[in-house]
Amino acid sequence: MTTRDKILQAVRQNKPESTPLPDLADLARRAHDHFSDDVVHRFGSTLSGIGGQVVPVTSWAEIETYVQQYFTVGKHRIITTLPQLAGVASTVWKSDIVDESVVVVDALGALLPHTLADVELAIITAHFGVAENGSVWVTEPLLGSIQNKPLRAVPFIPQHLAVVLSAEDLVPTMHDAYKRIGSENYTFGVFIAGPSKTADIEQSLVLGAHGPKTMTVFLLD
Repeated sequence: MTTRDKILQAVRQNKPESTPLPDLADLARRAHDHFSDDVVHRFGSTLSGIGGQVVPVTSWAEIETYVQQYFTVGKHRIITTLPQLAGVASTVWKSDIVDESVVVVDALGALLPHTLADVELAIITAHFGVAENGSVWVTEPLLGSIQNKPLRAVPFIPQHLAVVLSAEDLVPTMHDAYKRIGSENYTFGVFIAGPSKTADIEQSLVLGAHGPKTMTVFLLD
């Protein structure tokens, strides 16, 4: 018997008795009531509290105007997965947005994030947002691809991240969120809540520590 087998056998012999899962129905109901009274305000307030911001808009033109006003391209790129914003950003599924010489893949042909190293702003969409924690739910099909290779790094590698979301696609709590995604099939999914941040050192909050410095949610009414 190997050492691994001995360890696993010891774990099996010393497993605690199973106990039923706690009933969270009352907790879920109270949380839902708290965050659903004004879900748009709750979402904006929560996201603001964790370093992000909500920009209410009524049209794609307003988003284009905001991007032109607050984000300058310079040497860096603005990319988007949304064809509605092709006037201010390159759409990531077009092969002409990147010089083929800088498309970097690993030995298995998987796209490496170096391809996106010069991205200043990435504008994506999400399936829905959660008022309770200011997060948005994103899966792989929403992130685009280059040469049929998924771009999972899109929300995490740029200097700034923007998400276009309909105000109708907000849910009050994570309980509601998991009801929506619990039976779905997806290869990659992530809740994104605000810009990258850490306060590990001297309890001093640093934004953009290991990802985007800002996160803006354009909330379409």
